Amino acid sequence: MRPLQFLRNIASRIGRQALKMLPRRRRYRVFRHFALYDPAPSPRLVLKIAETREELESCFRLLHDSYVAEGFSARDPSGLRVTIYHALPTTTMLCAKYDGDVVGTVSLIRESALGFPIQRIFDLTSVRVKRGKIAEVSALAIHPDFRGMRGPVFFPLLKFLYEYCTSCFDTRHLVMAVHPRHLETYESLLFFRRLSGSTVAHYDFANGAPAVGATLDLKHAPEILRKHYGTRPLRRNLYHYFVAMRLPNIEMPARRFYTTNDPVLTPELIDYFFNVRTSVFADLSARKKTLLHQIYDLPAYRRVLPRLPDTEYTVRVRQHRRFSVKCPGRLTMPDGSDSAISMEISEVSRYGFRATTRNPVKPDTWLLAAIQVGRQETSLLQVRCVQETELEGHHRYGFQIGEPDVVWRKFVNALYDGQTHDDLDNATRFLTRSRE
Repeated sequence: MRPLQFLRNIASRIGRQALKMLPRRRRYRVFRHFALYDPAPSPRLVLKIAETREELESCFRLLHDSYVAEGFSARDPSGLRVTIYHALPTTTMLCAKYDGDVVGTVSLIRESALGFPIQRIFDLTSVRVKRGKIAEVSALAIHPDFRGMRGPVFFPLLKFLYEYCTSCFDTRHLVMAVHPRHLETYESLLFFRRLSGSTVAHYDFANGAPAVGATLDLKHAPEILRKHYGTRPLRRNLYHYFVAMRLPNIEMPARRFYTTNDPVLTPELIDYFFNVRTSVFADLSARKKTLLHQIYDLPAYRRVLPRLPDTEYTVRVRQHRRFSVKCPGRLTMPDGSDSAISMEISEVSRYGFRATTRNPVKPDTWLLAAIQVGRQETSLLQVRCVQETELEGHHRYGFQIGEPDVVWRKFVNALYDGQTHDDLDNATRFLTRSRE
């Protein structure tokens, strides 16, 4: 090692030790002061959803190697780290590619019948009582050649995660279980706050490594970032970076309808990753196998799912499946006597939907609902409120649909018949053609 480099390493170690002696608040101010990002990343870097077999396999391999090196996972014969949560249509795997090679990945897990990995060890009650959907940040890995806060991947990947959650994934709250030595990065720079409870000494989802729970409210994040970074120079202004700046390296998914998930797993991909390359499905408990069949209840998927357990094990199933969406709409009296009530629809099924409004809705009264299910498609329905829940000054209702119109029928049928993003897009092209 050259003498100059040796001295720099010594100075760096001394600096890190000195920082550890500072009180947390002052230490975090130092971290924020030295935070630095590249406002114009190389066009060789591309940020997108992992959707092809090659991209998914590269992400799983990078995740495996990173977790093994960190001690968060035992080595798997497949060389891949694949979990049951990656099999769900409500999970999205983001990736960073440099010159076509995957160099970074992170997964976003929406709540499903299987819950969240983090809820095994941390209480999420303080997050659940607030309005807004939750997503768990999981499976973060960056190639060793690109690591570090000042590397070309860390901040762009977090920027992609932020934009995807706020513009596509209908997420207000992020939760994560992170190793204590990594927590300060997220606390100091992005203002994650710790979940109630102390450090868990052994987190089985991370090979028994210690973990700390943390959460971030994306609704209030812009104002917090503005307060701490708003007056800083451009390269150090994380408020501008996350909230205002457009990063051309990001390829957002193109959606035809106002859905909130981007499933990519075809039956062939599921079979390849969860049966052929790994034993994830074979190792599932009876309960999880049954829940998986309820999630993928289409004939094309049944042949690749694990065999159902004995019939004495049963799980109650909803009569009608529900799908997560984010569709604007309005309610009026059929005769137009009352002013319109704006609403946001969050779940739909064949004969009903859930929506949130600021104004109260009369129960057991038939109303006219105009729901925009896509950029050019609007469904007009007769509905009545059958369930109400008040949450943070908003009203959440369950609505029964009288007789679905053709737009609603074809929209929901497309959701039933397609499990991947491409399936939905292909199945719903009829609506444009019907208007030509």
